[in-house]
Amino acid sequence: MESERARPDARRSALVKRSLTISGHRTSVSLEDAFWRQVQKLAAGRGQSMSALIAQIDAERGEANLSSAIRVFVLESALQ
Repeated sequence: MESERARPDARRSALVKRSLTISGHRTSVSLEDAFWRQVQKLAAGRGQSMSALIAQIDAERGEANLSSAIRVFVLESALQ
């Protein structure tokens, strides 16, 4: 079995769970650390808190899972 030291990408692909308040409700979201870092950068670039940006994504996601909607938002932002 390979150790994390032998696989430098292992930590980047590990899920990180964070608790957030969205529209007055507490929720937990699990994303890879790379996505959390990018969400933070995108929020800062828009002059928003990370919670405010995720609340916006949440409001526009329709039936999609919130974690998936965040990943798609980050990907689409990167492709622009």
